[in-house]
Amino acid sequence: MAKTAIIGREMKGLILSGGRGTRLRPITFTSAKQLVPVANKPILFYGIEALAASGIREIGIVVGDTRQEIRDAVGDGRRFGVSVTYIEQEAPLGLAHAVLVSEPFLGSEPFCMYLGDNLIRERLEPLVSRFRDEKPNCQILLASVPDPTQFGVAELRDGQVIRLVEKPKQPPSNLGLVGVYMFDPTVFEAVKAIKPSARGELEITDAIQWLIDKGHVVKPHVIEGWWKDTGKLEDMLEANRIILDTLLPRNDGTVFDSEVLGRVVIEAGARVVKSTVRGPAIIGRDAVIEGAYVGPFTSIGDRVVLRASEVEHSILLEGASVTDVGGRIESSLIGRNVSIYRTTSKPRSFNFMLGDRSEVGLL
Repeated sequence: MAKTAIIGREMKGLILSGGRGTRLRPITFTSAKQLVPVANKPILFYGIEALAASGIREIGIVVGDTRQEIRDAVGDGRRFGVSVTYIEQEAPLGLAHAVLVSEPFLGSEPFCMYLGDNLIRERLEPLVSRFRDEKPNCQILLASVPDPTQFGVAELRDGQVIRLVEKPKQPPSNLGLVGVYMFDPTVFEAVKAIKPSARGELEITDAIQWLIDKGHVVKPHVIEGWWKDTGKLEDMLEANRIILDTLLPRNDGTVFDSEVLGRVVIEAGARVVKSTVRGPAIIGRDAVIEGAYVGPFTSIGDRVVLRASEVEHSILLEGASVTDVGGRIESSLIGRNVSIYRTTSKPRSFNFMLGDRSEVGLL
């Protein structure tokens, strides 16, 4: 059995934000998937805040094609109470490759790796403390999943991970990998030893399996709360629903001749006029809701205009405008500065300018 490393210094954080976000196109043609907001906060910010709350003060963010947008959004990390270093990954060549290119930043210190498009309810602080105290070479987070054939799955024995299987046809368990991992420096041996997978990437599951095969200690932790990989629209909307359900009502805007029910946050500068808002919902800064209906589980971004229209269980990104739309908009993600409106010109026709992989449903 290999010896565990001695962890005596502060842990660092590593957030992976270099993916292309193909499952959220066309939104991600013009924006980093990690910056798409859930409850009006970019997904990436939840990860930074989670690491900061666990006591981690130095965070490396692995960036790719959207590096400048992420830099502009996050800055130097000061507002989160951390110091941020940006690490270039020339192409999305796998999670283990991201670890490999991060070695100069991480050095010989242990670290917590967090996938930038994941949301996890469970606090990381107790898990970081456990990693420090027990000193395994690796600690992985697992969750019970309804269809383990769609996940990397762990097989456990006597409180340790003995095998990882990627999307198995016959799963050894229902415990899928969650996008949070903790490593000591032994992982650098692993990522340098493994070969690219059939899809040409260095897989983190292969690196962890290498650790297991070499006798290193890989500990599991099965999370109890919810967890979401927000790479798909339905998961994004579900994460939005879950987080909105935790909001405390607050009104920093202006409400006139309107009905506001339930847990609703109205940010400064927002105006709700002759409208109904049913929470949980959030109305962003300087948004205008006029003669409209905002239903439960809806996030209205900053400077959104919603007039004579209805929307629920949806996310409207900043600057979007929806005016006089017949019927209710449901289960939708509407991008930045998108304009949807009804015209009165004849003959009646539809005029579209849509990005690749857009979806439009008409009655």
